[in-house]
Amino acid sequence: MSLGSDSGPGIVHSLLCHRQGGDSEAFARRAIQSLLRKLKEKRDELDALVAAVTSGGAQPGQCVTVQRTLDGRLQVAGRKGFPHVIYARLWRWPDLHKNELKPVQFCQFAFDLKCDSVCVNPYHYERVGTPTSGLSIQSTGPPHHSPVLQPPVSTHPGPEFWCSIAYFEQDVQVGEIFKVPSSCPTVVVDGYVDPSGGARFCLGQLSNVQRCAASERARLHIGKGVQLERRGEGDVWMRCRSDHAVFVQSFYLDREAGRAPGDAVHKVYPGAHIKVFDLRQCHRQMQQQAATAQAAATAQAAAVAGSIPGPGSVGGIAPAIGLSVAAGLGVDDLRRLCLVRLSFVKGWGPDYPRASITCTPCWIEVHLHRALQLLDHVLHALPDAHA
Repeated sequence: MSLGSDSGPGIVHSLLCHRQGGDSEAFARRAIQSLLRKLKEKRDELDALVAAVTSGGAQPGQCVTVQRTLDGRLQVAGRKGFPHVIYARLWRWPDLHKNELKPVQFCQFAFDLKCDSVCVNPYHYERVGTPTSGLSIQSTGPPHHSPVLQPPVSTHPGPEFWCSIAYFEQDVQVGEIFKVPSSCPTVVVDGYVDPSGGARFCLGQLSNVQRCAASERARLHIGKGVQLERRGEGDVWMRCRSDHAVFVQSFYLDREAGRAPGDAVHKVYPGAHIKVFDLRQCHRQMQQQAATAQAAATAQAAAVAGSIPGPGSVGGIAPAIGLSVAAGLGVDDLRRLCLVRLSFVKGWGPDYPRASITCTPCWIEVHLHRALQLLDHVLHALPDAHA
């Protein structure tokens, strides 16, 4: 897999999505940037690093090396540490101690071999005395909390279908919406022509009389597509099964990467397995946004009635105009919190010629029914703004 066309910031962003949360995001970003500078002339090793990290070790790849220093330690963001430990903490075990690592047999530049170069590929090391050796699915994505340790967000019975998936070619929906029963926690969306049903949505058999050449070409490369998995009450993980990257719009990944909601498009490489939706976080966000909009609407009603005094008030109209933006937050804005969008093969946004996902040749929109159910409860719990 070559990353030759990727920009540095794009790779940093992708690798940052897989940090395990022990250190601050600022430190993690600087550690990643420092490593990328050292790999600038070693593109094959950089490719191996991205493949190993984004696949959660499914593709451990070759050694990824940096020059050994005199005392063996590396300085990152003013902090000194052993390089293989720094990056193992970053992407695998945040609570790792330096004496807990041992190299795998096939690692040619392991720290303990005292070579001039040191391998920092986190999947070329094992944690001594840890039963899972970091290979559990739980360790292959952004940090998250096990739903077993937390009470459910709601005790209301779950929906009959945990998600519904709509397929689009540019701005046109193609075929019917595919619903996934709650009895099937995983669903595969692929490009094959088999009949869809149960836990598999095959896009290859969908016809579109207005299909453009770009969509025809892109559909040929969907291949094994993606697998979506519901965990616990409603968290969602995604595995890229395709030979080509997919591009994801996810408020959860935005937050993990320190971006504003809806501000980023996340490139997910083949083999990667990452969390793309957190129900608890979504519930908090919808509660906050709904309450803010409710308060703004109440204040706007008072302003229009002339009951809010102030130097800018002209019969209450001026403050009402100022408040209208917050009060204008609609149900559709809140519903966007309850979905994940992804494009196959082609990206969009500032780094691509396509401005929005509706310009990409083939993409899906996944509506998450438990989140929508919770949104309905949140909206019904709000007091009437005009009461």
